[in-house]
Amino acid sequence: MKNLDLNLLPQLQVLLELKNVSRAAERLQLSQPATSAAMARLRRHFDDELLVRNGRTYDLSPFAQSLVPLVDEAMLHIQRATRVRSGFDAATSEREFIIAASDYAAALIVGPLRGILREEAPSVSVDFVPTAGSGIQGQMADYSKIDLLVGPTGYHMQGASKQLFRDSFVAVADNGNLLLRQSRLTLADLATVPHAVGYFGEGISTPADKLFESRGVQRRVAAVVAGFLSLPLLVEGTDLVAMVPRMLAARAQRGADIVVLEFSEGTEASLVEAMYWHPSQTEDPASVWLRSVVQRACAQLHELFPATAHPVPITTEVGGN
Repeated sequence: MKNLDLNLLPQLQVLLELKNVSRAAERLQLSQPATSAAMARLRRHFDDELLVRNGRTYDLSPFAQSLVPLVDEAMLHIQRATRVRSGFDAATSEREFIIAASDYAAALIVGPLRGILREEAPSVSVDFVPTAGSGIQGQMADYSKIDLLVGPTGYHMQGASKQLFRDSFVAVADNGNLLLRQSRLTLADLATVPHAVGYFGEGISTPADKLFESRGVQRRVAAVVAGFLSLPLLVEGTDLVAMVPRMLAARAQRGADIVVLEFSEGTEASLVEAMYWHPSQTEDPASVWLRSVVQRACAQLHELFPATAHPVPITTEVGGN
């Protein structure tokens, strides 16, 4: 411990992440000479170059690559240790929490969550950051930047978890879509029209994707967007169809001229959302309170977003009319 200034640890973490002294200086809000000096001290301490030039860029040395998980874990525990308090008073706290969630989960949760905060913790703020971009699993590895993650089950998430709510997929289409002229629809019928789909990372399939795959039905994808949130508005006024969670469709139907097509009972594609956190946060009073608030907010969702009125039924039979 005496041989290394621990103030260099956050600088080392950023240098290993960005692999660039200038960009690390910007992130750390330090001058480039100060960051270069820190880099020199770290190289002397570890007796390793850490960053190795590769053309115009730098790569991590093999030793530096081995440091990445160790430094991330050390920083995580340092941050948790300095934030833990013997007690947590939500009514007087000015704590800022960060929750990572998909656009779909955030769109449902923010309303009831804000209602609880207004009553119980008027000075507490909760910021939502997206999980899309690096993929669902990629976000899970970085607990140093978030207090909680809300995401789907079944994707090998890391950390402790608790189920929050269950939803199911429906199809949404513009009210004038010619597909709606049919009184009875099948998966094969849905495959005859172009689809808009949400993207969540390389190789990640949604329960809706798996439903079509399990029946051997291939959709004609005409548009791809990040997440689910924009899909109901994307299909409005077009010939597109999109598969989205039912509660999101119910919310979107309030302001968009769209029709919801639901699958027959027992054959729908289910989606289960859970909250995930680092095990070191399990007993932290502030984290315990945050999880209870999120759980209570999610308990209101089915009442806030009830089943859609007069849905058009879809069977999962492969054959068309």
